[in-house]
Amino acid sequence: MKHFIRLVAASAVAMVCMMAVADAGPTTTATDAVRGIKPTNQVKPQFHKRLVRLATDEAPGTIIVDTNNKFLYLVEGNNRATRYGIGVGRDGFGWSGVVNVGRKAEWPTWTPPAEMRVREAKEGHKIPPFMPGGPDNPLGARAMYLYQNGHDTIFRIHGTNQPWTIGLNLSSGCIRMMNQDVTELYDRVPVGAKVIVVGPGNKQGEVSYQDRGVDVLRTLFGLGG
Repeated sequence: MKHFIRLVAASAVAMVCMMAVADAGPTTTATDAVRGIKPTNQVKPQFHKRLVRLATDEAPGTIIVDTNNKFLYLVEGNNRATRYGIGVGRDGFGWSGVVNVGRKAEWPTWTPPAEMRVREAKEGHKIPPFMPGGPDNPLGARAMYLYQNGHDTIFRIHGTNQPWTIGLNLSSGCIRMMNQDVTELYDRVPVGAKVIVVGPGNKQGEVSYQDRGVDVLRTLFGLGG
C-alpha cells in the first residue's frame, strides 16, 4: 500500500524550514564546536537523549517521529531505540506520512519564502530574505530533507538556534532537534533512510510501536539484550 503525507497546514508553502539550501561545502568538526552546538541545560530533562526499549517491527535505521509526545526514535533493533526530544509544528501545520531522507546538508543556509515573510511581518517579525549557515540560522547545524516518491516534501528534520523550544509546538511543520542531537542523527542516518511521521491525533497509519521506557542496563553499563 502506498503511503501519502497528509498535510493539515492551510498552506504547505508557508513554513519556516522551506527553501533551505546547502552550504557550498561542509564545515569541520572543530568548527562545529565553536559555531553554536548548544548545551542541554536549556531543554527539559524529559526531552534529553535517551536509550529506550521500543517494541516495533520497523527495521533498524528507521526513524519514527511521534509529534504528539515530541519524540524522535532511531530504531536500533532488538527492541531498542535512541530517543531524542523534538519540537514540531504548531496548530494548523501538523502532518503525518511515510517519507525518506532525500538529501542532507551541514550548516544549511535559509531562504524563507515571500509568503512567510509577509505573514511574519504582519505579526511584527522581520525576516531577512537570506541567511547564511551558522549559529544564528534557525535551521541549526544540520538538515535532513524529507522526500516522497523522489519529490521534496518541503519538510525537514533540522537543528535549531533556539534549543528551549524543544518539546513545543512552534514550527511550521518541520521537526526541530537540539544541534548536538541532530548532528549525531545526521552522522548515523544515510540518504534513503525511512522516516515515519505520526501526526496529530495519533495518526500512525500502518506503523506500530510502543515506548517501554529507558533501557537502564544499556544506559548505565552499555549493555544490550
